[in-house]
Amino acid sequence: MRAKRHLDRMNIVITGHVDHGKSTLVGRMLADTSSLPKGKLDALKRQCEKNGRIFEYSMLLDALEDEQRQGITIDSARIFFKSKTREYIIIDAPGHIEFLRNMLSGASRAVAAVLVIDAIEGVAENSKRHGLLLSLLGISQTLVAVNKLDLFGYDEAVFRRIKNEYEKYLESLNVKPLAFIPISAREGKNVVTSASETPWYNGKTVLQTLESFRNLPSNEKLFFAMPLQDVYRFSDDNDERRIYAGTIVSGEIKRGDLVRFLPSNKEAHIKNIEVWNAPSRESAKTGEASGFTLKEEIYVKNGEVMVKADESAPIVVSSKIRANLIWLGERPLVFNESYLLKLGGAKTSVTLAKIERVLDRDFNAQGGGGGLRRNECGSVILSLSRPMALSTFHNNAALGRFVIVDGYDAAAAGIVLESLKDEEKGEMPDGFEEELFALLNRYFPHRFSGTFSSDKEKRCI
Repeated sequence: MRAKRHLDRMNIVITGHVDHGKSTLVGRMLADTSSLPKGKLDALKRQCEKNGRIFEYSMLLDALEDEQRQGITIDSARIFFKSKTREYIIIDAPGHIEFLRNMLSGASRAVAAVLVIDAIEGVAENSKRHGLLLSLLGISQTLVAVNKLDLFGYDEAVFRRIKNEYEKYLESLNVKPLAFIPISAREGKNVVTSASETPWYNGKTVLQTLESFRNLPSNEKLFFAMPLQDVYRFSDDNDERRIYAGTIVSGEIKRGDLVRFLPSNKEAHIKNIEVWNAPSRESAKTGEASGFTLKEEIYVKNGEVMVKADESAPIVVSSKIRANLIWLGERPLVFNESYLLKLGGAKTSVTLAKIERVLDRDFNAQGGGGGLRRNECGSVILSLSRPMALSTFHNNAALGRFVIVDGYDAAAAGIVLESLKDEEKGEMPDGFEEELFALLNRYFPHRFSGTFSSDKEKRCI
């Protein structure tokens, strides 16, 4: 019996102004790729005929009661369909201004995007807003579908006018779509199969363009990285193990590998991969909550990132980053105010150093001003109170995605675009922590866990 072939899977976000035809396009792709449950399409058509309604392919997606009543997509629906070579998760993001957060939530999971523009209305304000949002989220693989061209008799001039206008705008955001495609989602033209109605267009269909997008490598194939959650010490039954624990976010590690902790740069060999109430393992991989004992005893802090010493990993140690974020806090993000940044297992205070670009609450792009208000997005530079091991979002999403906390308010979510040159900061003398660790371990072997809970605890000791 032949083994079932495993298909690649890709997350795609589809977005655009309300009523420009996003849901119709997705519904058409579901139908034309035979991805619907057997009989569902015919049943929906019969139901529409019975109720005297005109069948629309968008009805395949609009299942929520509010959507049926208002005729708009409220949440970021996740739709699955297959081509011959790939499985797709299409995230149908809302186009209404009120549902900005949902759109951002959906787009943050995608590696590519489809922007839909209605040929009747042309480049609307939301078309520009969503282009900017995708730019802020770092989604570089995009295609633009100019929809409803059937209403213009598939006029090439209409398509070219919209293409030239939107292409110029996207260039200002450094977004370069792989294709502009003339389509009619309702009629299925240039969606899955090429349309004879557009002889002047010799490019790919929407599905063919999606097939040409490159997926991100799975985390299992990336470099090894594990943010350190904690160091545990057991004292029962003369158990002297010190277990370094966390969840592996990418790659694989094996017994005997030499590892390095960042930012401290301390190295040790993996002695054992520990399993609760079971024999130790030879290896651990992405997604597994794991504990390790080391051959060499070292002092490292919670939040450091464990990597393979002999592996070239695009992880940097920096105290200043350029990032894109959306501010959701009750109070605005302002200069000269300290916030808490959480990335991986690390936490540190952070301040706003510069605002480079803002998408304000009226969705206008502008230069940085006095801060960011609620629901505003921006490209910013952040200064961290201490160096932190991190990655860009594109190299490793888990180590390039962060949240900012203002008091008890989860105020922002963001992605790291790049690290910037560190500023000089005062640090404790080299070797100080190791000496203190050795003394505490010597005199309090059954009480000291190998980590400090706070800077205050260090000072008290």
